[in-house]
Amino acid sequence: MRATATLGLLAIGAVAGFGLSGLISNPSRPVFAASNDRHQDNIMATGAVSVNPKVQTDGVWLLDYKAGKLLGTVIDRTQGKIVGWAEVELPTEFGLKPQQDVHFMMTTGYITQGQSALYLAETTTGQMGVYTMGPGNNGGVVIRRHDMTKFRQQAGAIAPAGGAQPANPNFPILQP
Repeated sequence: MRATATLGLLAIGAVAGFGLSGLISNPSRPVFAASNDRHQDNIMATGAVSVNPKVQTDGVWLLDYKAGKLLGTVIDRTQGKIVGWAEVELPTEFGLKPQQDVHFMMTTGYITQGQSALYLAETTTGQMGVYTMGPGNNGGVVIRRHDMTKFRQQAGAIAPAGGAQPANPNFPILQP
């Protein structure tokens, strides 16, 4: 009886030892930093900008709700300074009315080595634009729009030809 109890305790100890060794030797999960953040009426995102093909440059995008502007700049690595701001007027760009309730989301994505794109969506009107930054004529940067599209119809919009129906604003995902 005593030998059985000893073997049982030995087995429990071995299982616990293997379990603990698996936890200790298992590599920790890496921490990833987000390329965008939001606080109240501002959204910021970062991504690579190809100003000089030989030098990697970080770009900063800032969406300012109060001013109704999308701002962009790059950091001069040699001086560690911001190279001035390029801007896009969002009411003009998205066809928004003054004081219209809008909700923007944005993130950057990889296009090619050294160049990111900014994907900017306005969820109320269902529009999305694709932008990049590049060198400007005056030594600063410019923001270029590559595409503007609708990802859904607005509520109450007339159905397009072909029989497709506008999305139901209460259940846009469940609409057949």
